[in-house]
Amino acid sequence: MPRWILPLLIASAFIFVLEFYAFQAIKTVTRNRMIKWFWLLIGILIYLNLLYVIFATPRSSGQTKEFQMAVGMLITILIPKVFILIVLFGEDVVRLCDKIISWIGSSPTQPIAGRRKFVSQLALILASIPFASFLYGIIIGRYNYKVLKYQLFFDDLPEAFDGFTITQISDIHSGSFTNKDKIQYGVDMINEQNSDLLLFTGDIVNNKATEMDDWIEMFGALKAPYGKYSILGNHDYGDYTSWSSETEKKANFKAIKDLHPAMGFELLCNENRYIEKDEKKISLIGVENWGKGGFKKKGNLLLASKGVKQEDFKILMSHDPSHWDAKVKNDDFHYHLTLSGHTHGLQMGIEIPGWIKWSPSKYVYNQWAGLYQEFGRYINVNRGFGYHAFPGRVGIWPEITVIELKKSS
Repeated sequence: MPRWILPLLIASAFIFVLEFYAFQAIKTVTRNRMIKWFWLLIGILIYLNLLYVIFATPRSSGQTKEFQMAVGMLITILIPKVFILIVLFGEDVVRLCDKIISWIGSSPTQPIAGRRKFVSQLALILASIPFASFLYGIIIGRYNYKVLKYQLFFDDLPEAFDGFTITQISDIHSGSFTNKDKIQYGVDMINEQNSDLLLFTGDIVNNKATEMDDWIEMFGALKAPYGKYSILGNHDYGDYTSWSSETEKKANFKAIKDLHPAMGFELLCNENRYIEKDEKKISLIGVENWGKGGFKKKGNLLLASKGVKQEDFKILMSHDPSHWDAKVKNDDFHYHLTLSGHTHGLQMGIEIPGWIKWSPSKYVYNQWAGLYQEFGRYINVNRGFGYHAFPGRVGIWPEITVIELKKSS
């Protein structure tokens, strides 16, 4: 039996139970046949659309915009139904307990009139919250760009770089873009920061270099007086789509690397450069992708840091934050500041500054969004400029990071 049969059967059974309970909630709340048929029709159309996109899209196309939207709509209706399932199943457990008590007790318990309807109404109200959130995330949230600013203090920062500003962007994922005006708005926000240095920390495309064709001029207009530098992310190697030959894959990889100079970025592949100001300098180091688990591990700290001195102030660009956790933060070479991306904060979560910061991403990565410090060393995990897989953002907004370097007094 093929390996995929069992997971498919389990997923199908779960979806059946999910849909059964959700429909029971609708039936309990309303007798209107039109509403019930509309509920069923919407669900069927979303499932059929996903199946059509899966079977109609060649594997060589990778993750298309149509596939992302089909998945997005499925998630938008499934997650709310999970809430309905939890509430109604919980109520079924209570009813079962009531029946057991009535069987073994001296006096049978009486069902509470209207309880099922009330519970169904409650379930639907609760389900409307994630439904509205996911719908908002697809329509508006993916373009809800936020500028996050940090001041970082260092004892050994060269005096000339006191007040030096860096804008970091990450995870453009141009293959997902659909709205040129909205993307232009985000690019303009990057330029409005007027930072000294602009750094891009990987994943310029989803799979193919051609995905960037319509956006080269727009991102090429980004400016920074001390330069624009970039690195590769895991998606830039073309590993997530099918190729007719290894030669075709290599040609695509070369074309992706060529995109960076075409936009005025200097791509660092296990290399470093010195940024000079008033006869002082800091070191900028860029590694290729290094990620835990099954992700590509081409990042080479030793090679990338060749020629850099121990006493130099060092900024490291490494796409995957698991690299910092596994290799960088404990390295005796002392990388003062690491800039990463990759996680997107899963594009779903809850962030209320000073109160709560949560996403399922935290169960995979120790550093998954924002600024972290250990041993006097920092890492900033940018939440990403674009989006991937799910065509939206819920609570975890697209990010432009501005970091001001300060010398400790």
